[in-house]
Amino acid sequence: MHIFVLYFKIMEESLIKEGGFTYIEKGEGRPIIILHGLMGGLSNFQGVFEYFPSKNYKVIIPELPVDSTPILKTNVATFSKFVFDFIEFKKLKDVVLLGNSLGGHVGLLFTRDYPDMVSGLIITGSSGLYEKSMIGDGYPKRGNYEYIKTKTEEVFYDPEIATKEIVDEVYKSVNNREKLIRTLSLAKSAIRHNMANDLPNMTTKTLIIWGKQDSVTPPNVAKDFNSLLPNSDLLWIDKCGHAPMMEHPNNFNKLMEKWLSDNNL
Repeated sequence: MHIFVLYFKIMEESLIKEGGFTYIEKGEGRPIIILHGLMGGLSNFQGVFEYFPSKNYKVIIPELPVDSTPILKTNVATFSKFVFDFIEFKKLKDVVLLGNSLGGHVGLLFTRDYPDMVSGLIITGSSGLYEKSMIGDGYPKRGNYEYIKTKTEEVFYDPEIATKEIVDEVYKSVNNREKLIRTLSLAKSAIRHNMANDLPNMTTKTLIIWGKQDSVTPPNVAKDFNSLLPNSDLLWIDKCGHAPMMEHPNNFNKLMEKWLSDNNL
């Protein structure tokens, strides 16, 4: 099971709520739509959100409806359709999708189904090929704070990034029965939506940025993505775990910026 333990914080910019969507937006230019992970928040991409508007991009981060979607419809395909509805609502064209963890998986599925709407795809620590359990044996350990703390620290190369604030939020989430059911539903959906057979037919320009020490989606997963996608580039960030845009935001931005420029995106 692939769980993305990134703490949700609201960034300083005010949330926009309209048309049934909640999002933040900044800048003008080609739209970059950011898709966060299962337990991720908008602030996970704060570095990208602050950097690229000055480079002539409109950066938009919608909240995926993790908590509001009916449990029976809580799956990767539903979130892909949500992205379609959001792009249609915003009347966007030639978007660049950037997704971490489950967000990367949603981006891959959306790009498969609506390739004409996507000019470029960027994935980091994405599910879609490989899943690893964070809760492990499940319910018996979910009440164990030290276990949750250890598993949260494993997401990052530098365990100090897993502050008490982050661990507390993860602990709270996995001990909330409804949230845990949704998490399990999404995790199972991610496994069902394995994309190994789809990737060779996807010709959209794709950038794969991966942490060399990612233990959630290990480096071999990035290599598999790169070998299966016909039009992809794989770039590594050293001393980095599952969330490169959080651990090394400056490096992440520079790699992403150069790739966008090299591909006229």
